[in-house]
Amino acid sequence: MGFAPTFYFGWKAMDSVSIGDRIKEIAARAAQSNAVEFVHCEIVGAKRNMTVRVYIDKPGGVSVEDCASVSRTMEEVLDADDLIPTAYLLEVSSPGLERELYSIDDFKKFAGHKVKVKLAAPANGQKVWVARISGVDGNDIILADKAQGEVRFPHSEVLKANLRVDLEQEFKKR
Repeated sequence: MGFAPTFYFGWKAMDSVSIGDRIKEIAARAAQSNAVEFVHCEIVGAKRNMTVRVYIDKPGGVSVEDCASVSRTMEEVLDADDLIPTAYLLEVSSPGLERELYSIDDFKKFAGHKVKVKLAAPANGQKVWVARISGVDGNDIILADKAQGEVRFPHSEVLKANLRVDLEQEFKKR
């Protein structure tokens, strides 16, 4: 998605895409071996203060022990491969109640849930929507908006999407 920064480790430069891809692969395997879902991975910072953030989930939510297990599994591989030869911080956590939706599969998985979506180009005259996910049709996301009804746009137009806590639904559970 656009510009990929380069991180410098000592004398050699490593493209962040290759590091990011390798870390994502390690995180996905660590999550799978610990019976949790790998949600997303991001690398922030630079050479001296790099932070690797990994988000995991499972039905009913993840525990502190789930996060610690995935972290230990990842550290073993990262340290053995010496993939990040400088000090780094590894954070493993739940994506939270208002988790970000990254893929078309995320939209399928959370069909029926309330979401806030920011678009690159307007759909039905708006770039920001807070509505319920009706479903997915091919590469199109379909939202049910109270005022405008069905809103449809391609997944490629999504700049950012997050689940929203639906207080109305939460109070109905009680």
